[in-house]
Amino acid sequence: MKNDLEGYTDNMRNGNLLKHIVKIGTCGAIIWSAVTFGAGTDSAHAATPTSIALIDSSKDYIGTPYLYGAAAGSTSAFDCSSFTQYMLGSIGVWLPRTSTAQAYMGEKVGKGFLSMGDLVFFSTNGGKSISHVGIYAGSGKFIHSSSSKGVTVTDMNSSYWKNKYVTARRVL
Repeated sequence: MKNDLEGYTDNMRNGNLLKHIVKIGTCGAIIWSAVTFGAGTDSAHAATPTSIALIDSSKDYIGTPYLYGAAAGSTSAFDCSSFTQYMLGSIGVWLPRTSTAQAYMGEKVGKGFLSMGDLVFFSTNGGKSISHVGIYAGSGKFIHSSSSKGVTVTDMNSSYWKNKYVTARRVL
């Protein structure tokens, strides 16, 4: 006997969706469609006045030098997580101090559903552990404090960053 998921798939392939919806009932059909069509946290949100203001004010810090372990709240230099902590804090969103801890905040969001203001996380240390964070700025770009350039806007699909992406979180 096939499991329920295989049965759903077979019914879709055979064009028996209507019969199957009647069989599983309205509530089951709603749940089935939510799972099948990806409803939930994997959805993009339109840029909001808050997310636009966040990115605009973040750009005011472009060129600010990088300093590993920069003091929380300092604006004379940032490391990646002090930058995201400071910028989100400026609009009333509390974040912990490290990129690893920040990766547990908010809701997980798929890379294909990023929205302006989402936190994007990378592994720059050769493994899969989180070691870098930035703020998604839209159009495949993120703003972050880079060890080589300080605060900058970078293309996530550049040769360096493309394979270092790990996850994203929605905190706005």
